[in-house]
Amino acid sequence: MSDDTPGRDLPAGFGFRPYRGDEDHGPMAAVRLGCVERDRVDARSVVEGLPTAAEIAEASAKLDEPSTNQVLVVRDGSVVGYATIRWWQERDDTWLYLHRGYLLPEHRHQGIGSAMLSWAEERIRQLVEEHGTARTAAIGANAMASEQDATALLLAASYRRVFSLVELELGDLQQLPEPASELPAGIRTGPIGTNHYRAAWRTVVDSYADTGFTQRWSFQNFVDTADPACWRAAWRGQDMLGVALCSIRRHGHTVGEVEELSVRTDQRGLGIGRILLLDGLRSLREQGATTARLSTGMANPHRSYDLYESVGFRRQNEYVRYRKPLA
Repeated sequence: MSDDTPGRDLPAGFGFRPYRGDEDHGPMAAVRLGCVERDRVDARSVVEGLPTAAEIAEASAKLDEPSTNQVLVVRDGSVVGYATIRWWQERDDTWLYLHRGYLLPEHRHQGIGSAMLSWAEERIRQLVEEHGTARTAAIGANAMASEQDATALLLAASYRRVFSLVELELGDLQQLPEPASELPAGIRTGPIGTNHYRAAWRTVVDSYADTGFTQRWSFQNFVDTADPACWRAAWRGQDMLGVALCSIRRHGHTVGEVEELSVRTDQRGLGIGRILLLDGLRSLREQGATTARLSTGMANPHRSYDLYESVGFRRQNEYVRYRKPLA
């Protein structure tokens, strides 16, 4: 796709062009900022917030071939929207190819969003052919519940909602409740050292065994992203029963995140999850966080939503995953 080639089905004056690297990160961040009011974007979200140019640069660097799997929409030389494609393999062997697009509100309802969608689907089909994954591939897209325009576009294009995450915030870490009960005899909690990493990883992975639409998470990836200062686990003897993996946001040092809270299936109902959660939140507070965020599945069978609300978390926004068959 050359820089001066008009985009397929784009209105006159608009064109697609490839992502060029550093020069695009500022304009891409400006697009995201321009969508805040219309889409009711939660700037502090740990699921999908309002990225800086530096954060967009980091995300772009992680893409496979960003110049071909990221496209910009321009008008008179100015960036007014962009779309990105990434992919991974899920626990059930599905290869999910996810596209995500952003378009300034003043340019919506002119067919530009549909053209971006067509570009993404066409590129995904090329990738599937290159990767040889057609047997298990699916097309995916994300939209916040508050993004009315993106939601309508996806539904009109025959995407169906498959699951959603709800994000919760605890607004003041100084107001943590005391644990309602003590741990059962013989169970202790404490920090997670490097010698505990494999057990902690296994505890989390096993907790997703019956959960659909979840990405494979290798032990090496766990190690590569480990940030254990605010991690806590529960043990009976040497047997790990559950974990709370909490961390300080790198680009928002007063915001803590509960990345994972997992308790072994045969140990639930003993109060371990609540005590681990509170331990992790206190650790975040000690590290300088003033608020905490987390996300959980709306259809979570373990009623973790109730647990989070009981310690003071409140709902912020909902993030929906849509899918469409490849054919």
